[in-house]
Amino acid sequence: MDALGTGPENPDTPDVQSLLTRHFDLMRALTPEEGCHVILPAKLNAEVALLIGVRRNGTLPGIGALKQIGPDHGELKSMHTVAEARGQGVARKLLEALTAAAKARGIARLSLETGTAPAFGPARALYAKAGFEECPPFADYKPYPLSVYMTKSL
Repeated sequence: MDALGTGPENPDTPDVQSLLTRHFDLMRALTPEEGCHVILPAKLNAEVALLIGVRRNGTLPGIGALKQIGPDHGELKSMHTVAEARGQGVARKLLEALTAAAKARGIARLSLETGTAPAFGPARALYAKAGFEECPPFADYKPYPLSVYMTKSL
């Protein structure tokens, strides 16, 4: 299997837009609109977040974003691995790259919101394995029965 590389991505690139749209559509299919916190692909830009991709031979099997939500607090957003690449280390590599980017920006705490549905189980397991623990809602989030909030100190 070819090596995975990570790096910043431009949200206007066609393959990035396609993957972000795929992620948005999946999140909206899995979660009612009032509890879905996915960022519209057209609104995910450098002013909102740092977008990082995972590439293998030029293809983009994974994408994720780091959003600054406080002076030393960051949030993971829009993490997505295409179904065809799941179980191949893409999400782990992406999480490592986003965590390194957070540390480089002086972020001391990294948090995320994800779903409770079975489809989100692998993501929750990945985050737990990486040291994230469940926490109360953070930033502007409110308690919601279909959301799980997780955080870790860096």
